[in-house]
Amino acid sequence: MTNIKKSGIITLCGRPNVGKSTLTNTLVGEKVAIVSSKPQTTRNRICAVLNREDTQFVFVDTPGLHRARTRLGDYMVKVVRQSVADVDGVVLLVEPIANIGPAEEELIARIKALGAPAALVINKIDTVEKEALLAVIATYSQAYDWDAVVPISARTGEGVEDLLKVLSAWIPEGPQLFPEDVVTDQPERQIMAEIVREKLLRSLDKEIPHGTAVEVTRFSQREDGIIDCHVTIYCEKASHKGIIIGKQGAMLKKISTQAREDMEAFMGAKVYLETWVKVKENWRDNPAAIQNFGYTQD
Repeated sequence: MTNIKKSGIITLCGRPNVGKSTLTNTLVGEKVAIVSSKPQTTRNRICAVLNREDTQFVFVDTPGLHRARTRLGDYMVKVVRQSVADVDGVVLLVEPIANIGPAEEELIARIKALGAPAALVINKIDTVEKEALLAVIATYSQAYDWDAVVPISARTGEGVEDLLKVLSAWIPEGPQLFPEDVVTDQPERQIMAEIVREKLLRSLDKEIPHGTAVEVTRFSQREDGIIDCHVTIYCEKASHKGIIIGKQGAMLKKISTQAREDMEAFMGAKVYLETWVKVKENWRDNPAAIQNFGYTQD
């Protein structure tokens, strides 16, 4: 029997690579968003659900706000701008640097226009001396009168409980938005594709992983519980295809093995994974291809 009395939506926003997806996973206690050290890892808006006592938190993890250079980039920027609207609260995640960049300036302007409660969350505090945070707080407090300022480390979990206490006060009374056993709004098929894309981002250098897209062409479960997952990796150049496959298939085997292990952990079942690599030139500037790979507006 549910005891949820409050339910609300909190958007997590910030520049690329500031730790939004890491924080999302830490908040819900499960990996629902892919993480890499490369900017623009997140391409879509992802909802992550946490039920705590009488409250259901729905966290919206967004792509980092950046200067778009492709049509895919334009789509990602639109996702961010639409996500900072019609929510019960906004978290602006920043690094512990006493400087406000253009991305933060735009997001602060949108937060001002929205008028919803907003918290400044200073991430990566495990990388600096505590005294350095005072200058960061002072700089951002001049730009906006925050409802709360919370220093955290999404990686270690430090300060995350303090953040949840702040956000809980903003959640309105009302029915729960998601069933209790749901941790994300992403279909399992999409999560499988994202797991493969994470391994591409972590294994490949420079621009190559940003030019990849992943399509799950088969996702089914056998009677004995084994999951069949067939995946096609698309890249933009024939030379990139060779790099993804690697010498004697070594790179593709490494990516596939790592992806399969994560898939099995997420699904709680054995996964039989088959991967192929195909070339689709300049797909990031092709609206039909962008939509085909699941990057579509609601």
